[in-house]
Amino acid sequence: MCDNAAGAAYRAIPIHEVDGFLIGHSTNREAGTGCTVIVAPEGAAAGVDVRGGGPASRETDLLRPENTVQEIHAVCLSGGSAFGLEAASGVARELEARGIGLDTGPALVPIVCSSCIFDLAFGDASVRPGVEDGRRATAAAFEGAGSPVEEGTVGAGTGATVGKLNGPECAMKGGLGAQAIALGDIKVGAVAVVNACGNVVDPATLSPIAGMRTSPESREIVDMEEAMLERGADVRMPLDRTNTTISCIITNARLTKAQATKVAQMAADAYAHAIRPTHTTNDGDTIYVMASGSLGDVEVPLDLLGLAATRALERAICAGCATADGILGLPSAKNRI
Repeated sequence: MCDNAAGAAYRAIPIHEVDGFLIGHSTNREAGTGCTVIVAPEGAAAGVDVRGGGPASRETDLLRPENTVQEIHAVCLSGGSAFGLEAASGVARELEARGIGLDTGPALVPIVCSSCIFDLAFGDASVRPGVEDGRRATAAAFEGAGSPVEEGTVGAGTGATVGKLNGPECAMKGGLGAQAIALGDIKVGAVAVVNACGNVVDPATLSPIAGMRTSPESREIVDMEEAMLERGADVRMPLDRTNTTISCIITNARLTKAQATKVAQMAADAYAHAIRPTHTTNDGDTIYVMASGSLGDVEVPLDLLGLAATRALERAICAGCATADGILGLPSAKNRI
């Protein structure tokens, strides 16, 4: 890659090196669910892009540029479908206990945005991440400051699955990926919870990583887009509105809310590059962007930042599936080796 405006080549870095953020998980493998929190202790400008037809989200309206709240303190990604939004309340309570939040006078009010995946059909549908899970993930973020972030069948990715046209029994495990890149002093990371209706492929080679199988016993991955085209008008998606890839981009650049929203829109290209098909009516795809501004007043071209966010998110989507463990009877990419 050619040298960029920051004066250094593109390189991969651990996501915990992105300044201004902490990441923690709460995982319940037995029930097949969990939550993940991305904390900005000093606050972060934020934006969001929602492209899926069935999102489950909290506090996305305040990210609109015309609304008055300028910073948020955390994004909570969770399993449990709409029930999992409760985990964000636990995040807020833990942040309040640590003296973090918007000073309203009578109280500090942590601003926590949240999105959830539908994992109720995978594990125990009666178990959903709640307040204590949100508190636990937030505490883990602070306790793990400066340490590598675990990927795969953890946190919000615990119950994630992909490739579902042939039904859940022919799907494969998705998971959570956490990847980052640097362009000189500019750092951009992505946390992705990959619970897509479609297959996940390597964007460079289009080789499948995880996806729809021919049968519950098979390890062969079928091209889901081609299968849909072959079925034509007879194609039917099982379990409507039960798929979602939810992500959070983090950067040390300084952005306005409008700029963060634009970066989120640009980063959505990563879904199209790595998930086939994507943005279906059965996916609640959502991307947050959080900008800590710790880089200072360095002017970062927005197009460069959007490209870096796309690359980081592609890596996170692939890593989420490549590092996942097969659990509760469903195989993962590791089982194909």
